[in-house]
Amino acid sequence: MQSITASFKTGWRAYVRPAIVMTLLLTVLTGLIYPGIVTALAQIIFPYQANGSLHTVNGKVIGSDLIGQYWTSPRYFHGRPSATINPATGTPEPYAADNSAASNLGPTNKNLIASVQQRVQQLQKENPGVPVPADLVTSSGSGLDPDITPAAAYFQVPRVARERGLSQEAVRQLIDQNTQGRFLFIFGEPHVNVLQLNLALDQLKP
Repeated sequence: MQSITASFKTGWRAYVRPAIVMTLLLTVLTGLIYPGIVTALAQIIFPYQANGSLHTVNGKVIGSDLIGQYWTSPRYFHGRPSATINPATGTPEPYAADNSAASNLGPTNKNLIASVQQRVQQLQKENPGVPVPADLVTSSGSGLDPDITPAAAYFQVPRVARERGLSQEAVRQLIDQNTQGRFLFIFGEPHVNVLQLNLALDQLKP
C-alpha cells in the first residue's frame, strides 16, 4: 500500500502537476495575454482594418470594404453575382453575409451554363456589342466578393453615366482613381472595390 502511495506521489510530482501547470500557463499566454497584446496593437496601429473596414455616412454604417453588397439600382456599379443562401429560409439570397458559400456547380453543369448565358444576354442589352467580363456573370467562391475587375467596371460605364447625367469620360476617370493594383506589385490582379467606387460616384456632380 505504501509503495502504491509513493508511486502516486512520484507520478503526481513528475508528470501530472507539471502538465497542469503548463496547461494553465499556456492558456493564459495564448488565450489571454497574446490576443490582448495583438488586439491592442491593432487598435492603435490599424484601427480601421481591425474594426472591420467599415464605411459610415452621416454617422450610419453602410458597409464594409471586405464584404460585397447586392447593388440593384442602375445608378450604381454592380458587383459579381452571388450564390449565397439565407440560412433561416434555405432560399437564395445574394450576399447573405452570414452564410458564405459558392454554388458548387462544375463548368459543365447545365444549370450553371444556362444561368451564365442568361446573364450575358441581359448585360448585352445594356451594352450591345461589348464582350461581357467573366466576373459579371459568374459568382465567386465565397459569394461575398467586394471587388470586380476594372474591365467589369468599364463595362458598366454607359449605364451609370446615362442614369446620372455624367460624361462617360468622367466615370472612367473615377474608375481609374479607384483601381487598386497588385499587392506588392506581383500578387493578385488589379481590382476595384465596388463600395468605394459607388461612394466616390455619389460625390460626382453632373
